[in-house]
Amino acid sequence: MATGRTHRPATRSRGIPEATVARLPLYLRALTALSERSVPTVSSEELAAAAGVNSAKLRKDFSYLGSYGTRGVGYDVEYLVYQISRELGLTQDWPVVIVGIGNLGAALANYGGFASRGFRVAALIDADPAMAGKPVAGLPVRHTDELESIISDNGVSIGVIATPAGAAQQVCDRLVAAGVTSILNFAPTVLVVPDGVDVRKVDLSIELQILAFHEQRKAGEETAEGAAAATPRPGAAAAPATAGGRKGPDGDVPAVMPA
Repeated sequence: MATGRTHRPATRSRGIPEATVARLPLYLRALTALSERSVPTVSSEELAAAAGVNSAKLRKDFSYLGSYGTRGVGYDVEYLVYQISRELGLTQDWPVVIVGIGNLGAALANYGGFASRGFRVAALIDADPAMAGKPVAGLPVRHTDELESIISDNGVSIGVIATPAGAAQQVCDRLVAAGVTSILNFAPTVLVVPDGVDVRKVDLSIELQILAFHEQRKAGEETAEGAAAATPRPGAAAAPATAGGRKGPDGDVPAVMPA
């Protein structure tokens, strides 16, 4: 089995757009769920709905992979799982180091989905001497003094930063200098890296702020719709009103009677 240091995904050389690359994991997740249910084939419409995209975009994305499905049958689920996994480089062994073993780092270390998706946590690293040697997720925590040798010994090309913001850039610089070329950053800061190094940032607070924006907008739309419904249209007859009206022998009499 190849290691991450010597083999890299072929998406760039094949000209697959970055937007398509970003959607491939969504397709793979939906396909894996179908595979686990022993579903043999899936239509583009069904798979697009499961992945949260439109079917035309899905078919365009798959055309970059050379996969067009079969009319009237759809896509072979197992073959697509293999094809996308291969394109993403998940048929290889990717050793990963996690730097910063606080609550978040420990949670990442205990995540069981890494191994099943082609990633092997090679080492857990922390700057706190008191953490050295403590087992987390079955691995002893190593001190940051060992960072460079760990990367070299394990052929690591992917690093995960889960440190406080103030320490993230220094850790990033050391990872890059030691040969790491891809970084997943959970620290709430923007990292500066040289050309040739890929950084993916995961900021939970930003995601929550975006959700808050959408919630506020939905609430504003509901308020506007309610106000519009309560405002009579020009030229429309006044609706009978009971509030402020008076009782008549046959029930409520409108406060304003039509002429």
